[in-house]
Amino acid sequence: MIYSGTHVMQGSGKMVVTAVGIHSQAGIIYTLLNSVHPNEKNKNERNIGNYAKEKTVEIKVVNADLYLSEQSSSEVITNSRDEQVNEAKKLQFESNNIRKQRKSILQNKLTKLSIVIGTVGAIIAAITFIILVLQFCIKKFVVDKLEWESSDMNQIVHFFIVGVTLLVVVIPEGLPLAVTISLAYSVKKMMKDNNLVRHLDACETMGNATTICSDKTGTLTTNKMTVVASYICGNFFTTVPEFSSIPENVGEYIIKAISINTCYTSRVVLSPLAGKHGTQIGNKTDCALLGFVTALGKNYQEIREQYPEKIFAHVYPFNSIRKSMSTIVPVAEEKGYHLFIKGASEVLLKKCSYCYGKNGEIITFTNEMQKEFESSVIKPMACDGLRTILLAHRDFVYNKESINQEQISPELDWKNEQDICDNLTLLCVVGIEDPVRPEVPAVMKKCQRAGIIVRMITGDNIITATSIALKCGIINYGDKYYVFDSNEFNKRIRDPDGKIQQDLLDKVWPNLRVLARSTPTDKYVLVKGIMNSKIKVDREVVAVTGDGTNDAPALMEADVGFAMGITGTDVAKDASDIIITDDSFISIVKAIMWGRNIYDNIAKFLQFQLTVNVVAVIVTFTGACTIKDSPLRAVQMLWVNLIMDTLASLALATEAPTAKLLLRKPYGSSKFLISRTMFKNIIAQSIYQISVELFLLFYGDIMMDIPSGTNFKTSPTQHHTIIFNAFVMMTLFNEINSRSVHDHHNIFEGLFKNYIFCTIWIVSFVLQTLFIEFGQSIFWTSSLTLDQWLWCIFFGIGSLLWCQLSSCIHVNKVPRFLIWGKEDLITGEEARSSILWARGKSRLQYQLDVIQAFRESVDTNLV
Repeated sequence: MIYSGTHVMQGSGKMVVTAVGIHSQAGIIYTLLNSVHPNEKNKNERNIGNYAKEKTVEIKVVNADLYLSEQSSSEVITNSRDEQVNEAKKLQFESNNIRKQRKSILQNKLTKLSIVIGTVGAIIAAITFIILVLQFCIKKFVVDKLEWESSDMNQIVHFFIVGVTLLVVVIPEGLPLAVTISLAYSVKKMMKDNNLVRHLDACETMGNATTICSDKTGTLTTNKMTVVASYICGNFFTTVPEFSSIPENVGEYIIKAISINTCYTSRVVLSPLAGKHGTQIGNKTDCALLGFVTALGKNYQEIREQYPEKIFAHVYPFNSIRKSMSTIVPVAEEKGYHLFIKGASEVLLKKCSYCYGKNGEIITFTNEMQKEFESSVIKPMACDGLRTILLAHRDFVYNKESINQEQISPELDWKNEQDICDNLTLLCVVGIEDPVRPEVPAVMKKCQRAGIIVRMITGDNIITATSIALKCGIINYGDKYYVFDSNEFNKRIRDPDGKIQQDLLDKVWPNLRVLARSTPTDKYVLVKGIMNSKIKVDREVVAVTGDGTNDAPALMEADVGFAMGITGTDVAKDASDIIITDDSFISIVKAIMWGRNIYDNIAKFLQFQLTVNVVAVIVTFTGACTIKDSPLRAVQMLWVNLIMDTLASLALATEAPTAKLLLRKPYGSSKFLISRTMFKNIIAQSIYQISVELFLLFYGDIMMDIPSGTNFKTSPTQHHTIIFNAFVMMTLFNEINSRSVHDHHNIFEGLFKNYIFCTIWIVSFVLQTLFIEFGQSIFWTSSLTLDQWLWCIFFGIGSLLWCQLSSCIHVNKVPRFLIWGKEDLITGEEARSSILWARGKSRLQYQLDVIQAFRESVDTNLV
């Protein structure tokens, strides 16, 4: 029985579905676990338990000819590759059992910064409370020499409330909200850019990516493959030849080899609206070959009807080890069997012992002829960026009539792939073109300008891979970067015992740009080696693209795994962090842009919030030390806290990305979250706002010609209302300043395109007006005159002008010890132990829930 959620690794077959949804085994389990109403729990479990007993039936499989990869496939490769196969299985097992749970760079920085700010805030709040209490006690018990009264406790409680309020304002509880809003908003917008985000932290991590290990097919290229060149019977064709120009016996073999030895789920649907090549459905390489058959004027579907899958004697499916696919079908009238094989030309060429001459006659294919064939046919195609596919066959007969036929013997074993797929007869070599996406060269330049290195990992041969890399702009003529195939790569990173050494890998990966004929193990080793390398101060942040099942370990190991939404398997998608719905490389670059935008938006909010924190703390502390009370009431500071935590986080976290984000290098793990520029802006605005607040506190009543509010503690005054209103106005206008964290003078750039920001700013201003004029009893305010309102707005606008002046100060003037928020990486066994513990705990808890659900169901049925 096959349960829902089972992944088909490869092959084809038919089956009968006996249950879906809540009636499937998985549905029954989920229903048991998610019984919501306590009163109906027993009833639901009893009904579900009875249903499970009735519906547990054996599934009937019709024509279950599933051609799974066999253990004997390892015999196809040489003994030197056996260790790599075993290592790949081991690495895949580890990756499937250890899910990434490491924090992103931004999360680590925010965690450390929050602890620092919270600690400082708690200390200052405690000091403020102590100073207020000491002042009160000294004044009453020492100076005035009065005795303790029960009413004095109210004053102590008031001081405590001031300290707690100050602590609430200082602690950056708005940070999680800002991060969540920024991530959620970005995820929604990224969907329009063909990025389906599965893990929220992957958005931000992608902004710090320094390396992208990208596939070629479908990502850098269009994945619309067509046969544009072919070599048949000694003739080289740059267009599709006439079928009559091919010897009849060879032509029939080619048509059968393509029609039979391709996935039967692959087909080309001809339609005038779809273009001359039609619509390709299924494996694109197979579709290109089927399109070649159609262009020859033959119908591959008729051949498939003559040879349905159920009569296949054996199939060796394509995988990264074989680099080929083979199908064995019986010959009519029980004369024997035909073996058709297709695959990488340089791999199958060595297995060919015969070929066809110009008139279709059999010729022995010597080693010298093979070398000449490779240099004169395969390499020229590869240099043009074509994927070369070799088609060959072998006949197994009871009565041998030709030199290229094999006599069937009792010892013939289809599982002995190494002997079966040997002594082949070469039919033809075709060159398949997969054009580079038009936008890729320009996007590649943007990546290089942004400090991101793109490495192409492909299964194509090294000549084809080099040609495509040159067209994409990954490498250029004259570069000294490495272009290796799998054999050369493993030779350089392994010691004499065949073990991978990090120091050897560190000599390769910095200059490696193209890895050809790669295996999933090679991709995993490269990704892990780059991430574990310590030759640079900043750890490399690696993004990986993948579409196959065997890419899952690399996708899970990487900081960000991108799965292809069109060609990707379910296993690859489950292992990924982001799914690219259009399989295009440009979508990955858009994800980088959004990731950097998230980082900047959170930095903007931090710059805004820390300015408010510093001003609130110093003004409150100064007031406590001078006038023995805070000039800002607790409810007023909580309102300011609401502005900076909720509304400001929503406004600043929804800033849209711009192309300028790709003009700088990634921040990296060693880059401080509070940069010199941000710290300069925070200090400059804090100095301005504190100066205004203290001026209004001590001289505002004189300037405005109003009564001082220092001695009026029983009712609100215009004096303290102006102090509060000016603080809010400066905070609102500083919110506009905070849109820039890189000393950009034009702080209004793109402002009016952000409707959310403008709406929130206007709403905040209107609410502040209502609270001042109509919320006297709640917010401890008094109504202000028009002149007083204009003065408050003037102080707010002054923060904009002050920002322009402060931006002229060079950031090098800021001491380096004042910048905060560097990431402390957790690596090695400590990180591994943490991941294992969390993973094991989660899995054990889930298993216990399932067991408990079944146990309760069984007990209910027994009752």
